[in-house]
Amino acid sequence: MEKHHKKGIVSFDVDMTLLNHEDWKIPDSAMEALKMLRDQYYIVIATGRDMDSKLSAGLTELINPDAIIHLNGTKVTIGTRTIYEYQMDRELVKRLLQFTEGKGFAMGVTVGTKDYFMNPEYVTRHDMIRWGQSDRCFRNPWKLLEMPVRTLAYIGKEPGTKLVEAAFPELKLPMFSSSEGADVIEQDMSKANGLKRLCEYWDIPLSRTIAFGDSMNDFEIIRDAGIGVAMGNGNEKLKQAADYVTAPIGEDGVWKACIHLGLFCQMQNNNPDKNDLRHI
Repeated sequence: MEKHHKKGIVSFDVDMTLLNHEDWKIPDSAMEALKMLRDQYYIVIATGRDMDSKLSAGLTELINPDAIIHLNGTKVTIGTRTIYEYQMDRELVKRLLQFTEGKGFAMGVTVGTKDYFMNPEYVTRHDMIRWGQSDRCFRNPWKLLEMPVRTLAYIGKEPGTKLVEAAFPELKLPMFSSSEGADVIEQDMSKANGLKRLCEYWDIPLSRTIAFGDSMNDFEIIRDAGIGVAMGNGNEKLKQAADYVTAPIGEDGVWKACIHLGLFCQMQNNNPDKNDLRHI
């Protein structure tokens, strides 16, 4: 445990919370918010991504977080130090690939620049609809049995997630806000658990945390944080769990929430009170 010297933690999901997929940029207002928060709060990324991957390295440098909750809580890092790490059991990965083979959805993971997916045609279809192109570098998904796997990605519509969850009760598949895919996570893994590990490390009460998110993999952290903020472009179920619903990412949602919550000024008792919040 390290004694903290800041008033709390503000955590941010990346995709469609900080990073706008309309132009693949972080809004200027969100960057300014990060700059203003940094002196008083620990800035944390809480994402389904592995921010240590080459594809996310530029984002990590741009955001410059104090800590990162990677891969839905299965890895937590502070700088170059890993304070927590978890891997899926190899037999579970094998059973998931076997179950997915021939189904109407894809499952797998991207490692570096290579994509290991069962039924990769559904990944290609998703890319073509979303971006008009697909430049994936697909490899044999069975190679995952020789690699460390923390979480997997599901590409497809929501009904398929119910099939997986029924066959694998030890898993949960929270949908992306786009409703075109989901994370494949073990039940006791979450961004919220990663946040709690950082609270313990920095000796900060969970009540002094604020979490921003948009997708259902943010559900636990939005629910458990001192204040949970859902983006206006977020999942409707997530909004119901949030203490505050801000504007969409493209309408300066992060900045507006920080203003509304008084995060840029000294708060009474150094602690926001969620009872004073109202949904908009």
